[in-house]
Amino acid sequence: MYEVCSMLTKKQKNLLIFINRKIRSSGISPSYEEMKNSLNLKSKSGIHRLISALEERGFVKRLAHKARALEVIKLPENASANDIFNTFTPSVIKGGLDKNTNKSTDVSVLGSIAAGTPIEAIQQEVDKVALPEDLQNNGEHYGLKVKGDSMIEAGIADGDTVIVKKTSNVDSGQIAVVLIDDQEATLKRIRKKGNTIALEAANPNYGTKIYAANRIKIQGKLVSLYRNFH
Repeated sequence: MYEVCSMLTKKQKNLLIFINRKIRSSGISPSYEEMKNSLNLKSKSGIHRLISALEERGFVKRLAHKARALEVIKLPENASANDIFNTFTPSVIKGGLDKNTNKSTDVSVLGSIAAGTPIEAIQQEVDKVALPEDLQNNGEHYGLKVKGDSMIEAGIADGDTVIVKKTSNVDSGQIAVVLIDDQEATLKRIRKKGNTIALEAANPNYGTKIYAANRIKIQGKLVSLYRNFH
């Protein structure tokens, strides 16, 4: 029986990483023109062939109900940390926390979060920040102060204030606030596989921790962040 090789050529891998980054940062698949330009190809026909090859190997799936829409099923096993971690580009509101915007909706900042933070430490309001206009009327949100550098390669730095949308479910690959064993809260990238959930740091100095799915409760997903610039 013929078996499709799962190994990717350099162009196939580069296209897959580009598609994945685009979807993670904007929520939509890149156009064929964007894909062509990302690989410096002269025509779109080469992109069609590359996508067909990725689909045959089980890396992407075409979404039938949307024109040109793609879903990334998996990344190559030899993808670097940089390939994976940089798939999220946070929406950064620069210049500090603007609390004087007349039209703004304030959200509560519930303390600081880091690896192993007791849940009690982030249940009390310590500040308020303005919710970005594009997030208003789109669910319930709260803020958390980030402590540490475990998510630095995802663009989340020590001292940032992350804006989190309350939800109990996130897609694999998204960054979320999770509660471990109903006791400790942390901000990590989620990877789901079978009955397990991996909590993945975005810093090679920190390891990935894997838990049984019933030990993890999703508290919300990261949608934006504030950064103070001095």
